[in-house]
Amino acid sequence: MNISRILLSGTAALALIGTSACVTDPNTGEKKISRTAIGTGLGGTLGYLLGGAIGGDTGRIIGAGIGGSAGAVLGKQYDDQIKELRETTVGSGVDVEEVGDQDAILVRLPDGVTFATGSAAINPSFYATLDSVAQTLIRYPNSLIDVYGFTDTTGSDAVNQRLSKQRADAVADYLSTRGVARARMATQGFGEQYDYLRIKTGDNINEPLNRRVEIKIIPVSQDDVNAARGN
Repeated sequence: MNISRILLSGTAALALIGTSACVTDPNTGEKKISRTAIGTGLGGTLGYLLGGAIGGDTGRIIGAGIGGSAGAVLGKQYDDQIKELRETTVGSGVDVEEVGDQDAILVRLPDGVTFATGSAAINPSFYATLDSVAQTLIRYPNSLIDVYGFTDTTGSDAVNQRLSKQRADAVADYLSTRGVARARMATQGFGEQYDYLRIKTGDNINEPLNRRVEIKIIPVSQDDVNAARGN
Protein backbone atom coordinates (compact mmCIF):
# COMPACT_ATOMS: atom_id res chain seq x y z
CA MET A 1 0.00 0.00 0.00
CA ASN A 2 1.34 3.40 -0.96
CA ILE A 3 1.29 5.29 2.33
CA SER A 4 2.81 8.48 0.93
CA ARG A 5 0.05 8.77 -1.65
CA ILE A 6 -2.60 8.24 1.02
CA LEU A 7 -1.11 10.84 3.33
CA LEU A 8 -0.87 13.34 0.52
CA SER A 9 -4.53 12.97 -0.40
CA GLY A 10 -5.59 13.44 3.23
CA THR A 11 -3.31 16.43 3.74
CA ALA A 12 -4.55 18.07 0.55
CA ALA A 13 -8.14 17.71 1.68
CA LEU A 14 -7.44 19.28 5.06
CA ALA A 15 -5.49 22.13 3.50
CA LEU A 16 -8.31 22.86 1.09
CA ILE A 17 -10.88 22.97 3.87
CA GLY A 18 -8.69 25.25 5.96
CA THR A 19 -8.02 27.75 3.21
CA SER A 20 -11.31 27.92 1.33
CA ALA A 21 -14.19 26.71 3.52
CA CYS A 22 -14.99 30.17 4.93
CA VAL A 23 -16.82 32.69 2.78
CA THR A 24 -18.23 36.15 3.53
CA ASP A 25 -21.95 36.79 3.14
CA PRO A 26 -22.16 39.87 0.86
CA ASN A 27 -25.29 41.10 2.66
CA THR A 28 -24.26 40.77 6.30
CA GLY A 29 -20.48 40.52 6.16
CA GLU A 30 -20.75 37.38 8.30
CA LYS A 31 -18.25 34.56 7.86
CA LYS A 32 -19.93 31.31 6.87
CA ILE A 33 -18.90 27.80 5.88
CA SER A 34 -19.12 27.21 2.15
CA ARG A 35 -21.00 24.03 1.19
CA THR A 36 -19.03 23.92 -2.02
CA ALA A 37 -15.73 24.11 -0.16
CA ILE A 38 -16.81 21.45 2.32
CA GLY A 39 -17.94 19.16 -0.47
CA THR A 40 -14.70 19.69 -2.33
CA GLY A 41 -12.57 19.29 0.78
CA LEU A 42 -14.15 16.07 2.02
CA GLY A 43 -14.85 14.36 -1.27
CA GLY A 44 -14.06 16.55 -4.23
CA THR A 45 -10.30 16.01 -4.05
CA LEU A 46 -11.34 12.70 -5.59
CA GLY A 47 -12.20 14.30 -8.92
CA TYR A 48 -14.73 11.69 -10.06
CA LEU A 49 -17.17 13.01 -7.46
CA LEU A 50 -17.53 16.42 -9.07
CA GLY A 51 -18.20 15.02 -12.54
CA GLY A 52 -21.65 14.40 -13.98
CA ALA A 53 -23.63 11.20 -13.95
CA ILE A 54 -22.01 8.11 -15.45
CA GLY A 55 -22.67 8.18 -19.18
CA GLY A 56 -24.41 11.57 -19.02
CA ASP A 57 -27.80 12.35 -17.57
CA THR A 58 -30.05 12.96 -20.60
CA GLY A 59 -30.66 9.37 -21.64
CA ARG A 60 -30.69 8.16 -18.06
CA ILE A 61 -33.36 10.66 -16.95
CA ILE A 62 -35.62 9.51 -19.77
CA GLY A 63 -34.81 5.84 -19.24
CA ALA A 64 -35.49 6.07 -15.52
CA GLY A 65 -38.90 7.61 -16.17
CA ILE A 66 -38.25 10.68 -14.02
CA GLY A 67 -40.94 13.16 -14.95
CA GLY A 68 -43.62 15.50 -13.76
CA SER A 69 -43.05 14.98 -10.04
CA ALA A 70 -39.54 16.45 -10.13
CA GLY A 71 -39.44 19.70 -8.22
CA ALA A 72 -38.38 23.08 -9.56
CA VAL A 73 -36.36 23.76 -6.42
CA LEU A 74 -34.42 20.90 -4.86
CA GLY A 75 -32.96 22.60 -1.80
CA LYS A 76 -35.40 21.33 0.85
CA GLN A 77 -35.61 17.86 -0.68
CA TYR A 78 -31.81 17.68 -0.66
CA ASP A 79 -31.57 18.75 2.98
CA ASP A 80 -34.36 16.38 4.03
CA GLN A 81 -32.81 13.42 2.24
CA ILE A 82 -29.30 13.92 3.58
CA LYS A 83 -30.72 14.32 7.11
CA GLU A 84 -32.72 11.10 6.73
CA LEU A 85 -29.75 9.18 5.38
CA ARG A 86 -27.59 10.27 8.29
CA GLU A 87 -30.25 9.34 10.82
CA THR A 88 -31.03 5.93 9.36
CA THR A 89 -27.38 4.89 9.00
CA VAL A 90 -26.08 6.21 12.32
CA GLY A 91 -23.77 3.73 14.02
CA SER A 92 -23.33 1.62 10.89
CA GLY A 93 -20.00 3.07 9.78
CA VAL A 94 -21.59 4.74 6.76
CA ASP A 95 -20.40 8.27 5.93
CA VAL A 96 -22.94 10.64 4.34
CA GLU A 97 -21.45 13.75 2.73
CA GLU A 98 -22.56 16.70 0.65
CA VAL A 99 -20.87 17.02 -2.73
CA GLY A 100 -20.50 20.50 -4.18
CA ASP A 101 -23.29 23.03 -3.67
CA GLN A 102 -26.15 20.53 -3.41
CA ASP A 103 -24.82 18.83 -6.55
CA ALA A 104 -25.05 15.35 -5.06
CA ILE A 105 -25.15 13.30 -1.88
CA LEU A 106 -22.43 10.75 -1.28
CA VAL A 107 -23.15 7.64 0.79
CA ARG A 108 -19.84 5.91 1.51
CA LEU A 109 -20.23 2.31 2.68
CA PRO A 110 -17.61 1.24 5.23
CA ASP A 111 -14.37 -0.51 4.39
CA GLY A 112 -13.96 -4.03 5.71
CA VAL A 113 -17.64 -4.39 6.66
CA THR A 114 -19.49 -4.44 3.36
CA PHE A 115 -17.07 -6.89 1.68
CA ALA A 116 -14.38 -9.36 2.65
CA THR A 117 -10.97 -9.15 1.00
CA GLY A 118 -11.14 -10.40 -2.60
CA SER A 119 -14.94 -10.77 -2.48
CA ALA A 120 -17.88 -9.05 -4.15
CA ALA A 121 -20.42 -10.75 -1.89
CA ILE A 122 -22.17 -8.30 0.42
CA ASN A 123 -21.81 -9.22 4.08
CA PRO A 124 -25.31 -10.28 5.24
CA SER A 125 -24.84 -8.28 8.45
CA PHE A 126 -24.93 -5.15 6.27
CA TYR A 127 -28.27 -5.92 4.59
CA ALA A 128 -30.31 -3.94 7.12
CA THR A 129 -28.26 -0.79 6.50
CA LEU A 130 -28.65 -1.13 2.74
CA ASP A 131 -32.38 -1.68 3.27
CA SER A 132 -32.54 1.69 5.02
CA VAL A 133 -30.64 3.37 2.19
CA ALA A 134 -33.00 1.74 -0.34
CA GLN A 135 -36.07 3.06 1.47
CA THR A 136 -34.68 6.59 1.36
CA LEU A 137 -33.93 6.28 -2.36
CA ILE A 138 -37.50 5.13 -2.95
CA ARG A 139 -38.97 8.00 -0.92
CA TYR A 140 -36.93 10.50 -2.96
CA PRO A 141 -37.33 9.17 -6.52
CA ASN A 142 -36.17 12.26 -8.42
CA SER A 143 -32.49 11.40 -8.64
CA LEU A 144 -29.98 9.37 -10.59
CA ILE A 145 -27.78 7.00 -8.65
CA ASP A 146 -24.15 6.22 -9.48
CA VAL A 147 -22.56 3.32 -7.61
CA TYR A 148 -18.75 3.22 -7.47
CA GLY A 149 -16.63 0.26 -6.40
CA PHE A 150 -13.09 0.27 -4.98
CA THR A 151 -10.49 -2.24 -3.77
CA ASP A 152 -7.37 -2.30 -1.68
CA THR A 153 -3.99 -3.02 -3.29
CA THR A 154 -4.10 -6.79 -2.83
CA GLY A 155 -3.92 -8.47 -6.25
CA SER A 156 -3.15 -7.23 -9.76
CA ASP A 157 -4.55 -4.08 -11.33
CA ALA A 158 -6.70 -6.13 -13.71
CA VAL A 159 -8.14 -8.28 -10.92
CA ASN A 160 -8.85 -5.23 -8.76
CA GLN A 161 -10.52 -3.37 -11.60
CA ARG A 162 -12.85 -6.29 -12.24
CA LEU A 163 -13.53 -6.81 -8.53
CA SER A 164 -14.37 -3.15 -7.96
CA LYS A 165 -16.97 -3.23 -10.75
CA GLN A 166 -18.43 -6.45 -9.34
CA ARG A 167 -18.79 -4.79 -5.94
CA ALA A 168 -20.59 -1.79 -7.43
CA ASP A 169 -22.89 -4.12 -9.38
CA ALA A 170 -23.60 -6.18 -6.26
CA VAL A 171 -24.78 -3.12 -4.33
CA ALA A 172 -26.87 -1.79 -7.22
CA ASP A 173 -28.44 -5.20 -7.75
CA TYR A 174 -29.23 -5.52 -4.04
CA LEU A 175 -30.86 -2.07 -3.97
CA SER A 176 -32.96 -3.06 -6.97
CA THR A 177 -34.24 -6.15 -5.10
CA ARG A 178 -35.44 -3.74 -2.42
CA GLY A 179 -37.47 -1.69 -4.88
CA VAL A 180 -35.05 0.93 -6.23
CA ALA A 181 -35.54 1.17 -10.00
CA ARG A 182 -32.49 -0.36 -11.67
CA ALA A 183 -32.87 2.15 -14.52
CA ARG A 184 -31.92 4.95 -12.09
CA MET A 185 -28.60 3.28 -11.30
CA ALA A 186 -25.30 3.02 -13.17
CA THR A 187 -22.11 1.41 -11.90
CA GLN A 188 -18.38 1.94 -12.31
CA GLY A 189 -15.30 0.30 -10.83
CA PHE A 190 -12.15 2.25 -9.99
CA GLY A 191 -9.97 -0.60 -8.75
CA GLU A 192 -7.36 0.71 -6.34
CA GLN A 193 -7.13 4.17 -7.96
CA TYR A 194 -8.58 6.29 -5.16
CA ASP A 195 -7.49 6.18 -1.55
CA TYR A 196 -9.80 7.53 1.13
CA LEU A 197 -9.00 8.49 4.71
CA ARG A 198 -11.56 8.92 7.43
CA ILE A 199 -10.22 11.88 9.46
CA LYS A 200 -11.98 12.74 12.71
CA THR A 201 -11.47 15.81 14.86
CA GLY A 202 -8.92 15.09 17.57
CA ASP A 203 -7.96 11.71 16.12
CA ASN A 204 -4.88 10.59 14.31
CA ILE A 205 -5.23 9.64 10.66
CA ASN A 206 -7.04 6.31 10.55
CA GLU A 207 -6.37 3.42 8.21
CA PRO A 208 -7.39 4.11 4.61
CA LEU A 209 -10.87 2.90 3.65
CA ASN A 210 -10.34 1.32 0.26
CA ARG A 211 -12.40 -1.89 0.20
CA ARG A 212 -15.57 0.08 -0.16
CA VAL A 213 -18.52 1.14 -2.31
CA GLU A 214 -19.83 4.69 -2.70
CA ILE A 215 -23.36 5.64 -3.72
CA LYS A 216 -23.62 9.05 -5.37
CA ILE A 217 -27.18 10.43 -5.44
CA ILE A 218 -27.61 13.13 -8.10
CA PRO A 219 -30.80 15.24 -7.70
CA VAL A 220 -32.90 15.80 -10.82
CA SER A 221 -35.06 18.92 -11.11
CA GLN A 222 -37.97 19.56 -13.45
CA ASP A 223 -35.65 21.81 -15.47
CA ASP A 224 -33.31 18.82 -15.89
CA VAL A 225 -36.26 16.69 -17.04
CA ASN A 226 -37.39 19.34 -19.54
CA ALA A 227 -33.86 19.68 -20.91
CA ALA A 228 -33.55 15.91 -21.30
CA ARG A 229 -36.82 15.84 -23.24
CA GLY A 230 -35.84 18.81 -25.37
CA ASN A 231 -38.64 21.02 -24.03
